[in-house]
Amino acid sequence: MTQTGLTAAAVELMAWLGRFGWPACIIGGLAVQRWGEPRLTQDVDVTVLVEPGHQRRFADQVLDTFAGRRPDAREFALTHGVLLVRSDGGVALDLALGTSQFEAQVIARASSWDIEPGMSVATCSAEDLIIYKLIARRPRDLGDIESVVARQWGVLDEPYLHASLSAFAELLPDVDLVGTLRGIVRQVGSASARSRER
Repeated sequence: MTQTGLTAAAVELMAWLGRFGWPACIIGGLAVQRWGEPRLTQDVDVTVLVEPGHQRRFADQVLDTFAGRRPDAREFALTHGVLLVRSDGGVALDLALGTSQFEAQVIARASSWDIEPGMSVATCSAEDLIIYKLIARRPRDLGDIESVVARQWGVLDEPYLHASLSAFAELLPDVDLVGTLRGIVRQVGSASARSRER
């Protein structure tokens, strides 16, 4: 998948969601390209604010326009909260059905990004991208956090980050989210110091 095809799919999807009044923002690999170091990504990840009780209507409306990537795409979305579809150009689109206060906040904090000249989309903030990645905690996610911290740490809203992570700590008591972030910040800071010494 070319970057141009991915960009076009992201713009197409966000325009479609806006046309039908579904608040949304880009998360995932495309947001990493904005806030961190660009990396190869094959799909478009979006969080969409869907009020409780409207999940089926949302899934049906999306599936009337975009082809599902699995035969049970509707049922999968209603069970797991992620609608898996593809664009006309074949790009994989992952639509997370956001129903929580945090996801509403993520979309409210989103801002416009000129993904290409004359083409813009709303992405989540750097802080909210870090939070999403810390919760997922896959090796790739931790690498993405490092790249975002390396580029954005001096301008990140640290009080917001720590307050949000502390709130999630109550839901994920077995995971030290704040400690993980502090470790990444130390690691990035040490790497920067070594680089300056060379």
